Amino acid sequence: MVEEKITTAFIRDLPKTDLHVHLDGSIRIPTLIELAKQAHIALPSQTEGGLRELVFKDRYQNLSEYLHGFGMTVSVMQNEAALEQVAYEFAQDNYDEGVRYLEVRFAPQLHMHKHLNAIMVLKAVDRGMNRARREANARPEVASGSEPPFEYGIICCAMRMFTAGFSEYYGDLIHAHRYTPPKEVYGMASMELARAAVKARDEHGLPVVGFDLAGEESGYPAGDHYRAFEYAHRQFLKKTVHAGEAYGPESIFQAITDLHADRIGHGTYLLEADAIRDEEIADKEQYVQRLGEYIADRRITLEVCLTSNLQTNPNVVSLDDHNFSKMRKHRLSTTICTDNRTVSNTTVTRELELAVRHMKLNRHDLKSIIVYGFKRAFGPGTYLNKRDFVRRIIDYYKVIEKKHFGEVA
Repeated sequence: MVEEKITTAFIRDLPKTDLHVHLDGSIRIPTLIELAKQAHIALPSQTEGGLRELVFKDRYQNLSEYLHGFGMTVSVMQNEAALEQVAYEFAQDNYDEGVRYLEVRFAPQLHMHKHLNAIMVLKAVDRGMNRARREANARPEVASGSEPPFEYGIICCAMRMFTAGFSEYYGDLIHAHRYTPPKEVYGMASMELARAAVKARDEHGLPVVGFDLAGEESGYPAGDHYRAFEYAHRQFLKKTVHAGEAYGPESIFQAITDLHADRIGHGTYLLEADAIRDEEIADKEQYVQRLGEYIADRRITLEVCLTSNLQTNPNVVSLDDHNFSKMRKHRLSTTICTDNRTVSNTTVTRELELAVRHMKLNRHDLKSIIVYGFKRAFGPGTYLNKRDFVRRIIDYYKVIEKKHFGEVA
């Protein structure tokens, strides 16, 4: 039975993380409207209500419809001022609901053109995030040490595949290598981004903490991006890979072997033997059992996004049947994330509420999931910095528990 004591107010007050959230899927709708007007970009509606009805819905017919809104958000984020504003507001929104560590991910190459290179894109996003961080940490409660600070990291997303229409950068790359097999061009873009991510961290001091691979899994294997992830691995840049979101366990296996993934984005089909497509895998049940054991043993964390999965995956009819329950039963390392705050019309608080309600979590379960989000974060700072930060989070968690319950679980 679900504990009635776990209220929205309690979850909102708790210190939280979001380790899997896309910047271009989390723009404030009024800001989208404002930036579209400035750039003379037509939108289906000029009101938030209209865009909620037509574009950013509670449910979608399919993944294509879900992704439709990204074309609009990315189109208005093509200059430094817009990127900085969106990042600043994004960080504010997270801080206001109790998020104390945030890893913002996005694909810099979607915003690149002849006037804007990868470093400029990353610097613009960092300026916005850092401005929100400075304002949050200047509050007396944080300065005095009674509340933990707000920290963040940046994750650069490479794309499994792209077309010339994705951005000017991708269009130019495809044109320059029009006689090259597409998968090699995809790998070139990933390698260029991996080098830019390391340069941004090492030469420009930006908090780039991870490298990601996003996009369509079916037909676009992670192995096409091996060189980029091998480079990131050798440069001690942590890796997370979208895998098992719309494809079987083999995709997850490739992510943790070929790409050295430290975390898995979604991982919905991790334990689903029926989702295996590789005909060479004879004993499917044994395969998922061993894969699950491998991931559990190495504490490879699954970044679970409940609402997003419900909206994009036709096999997830109800959250009561989501594989998160099975993941928890197998004691896998999991953390609850939003994926896209605007496109999925959600918050971290709401996602945790959904987990409590549909997966019958008690206070101990909830605390374990939240604390693991901080422990498996890619930042902030050194390992010792991170240990100190996690300790402050745990101490503050107890303060919030005492505030709401008068005792600590």
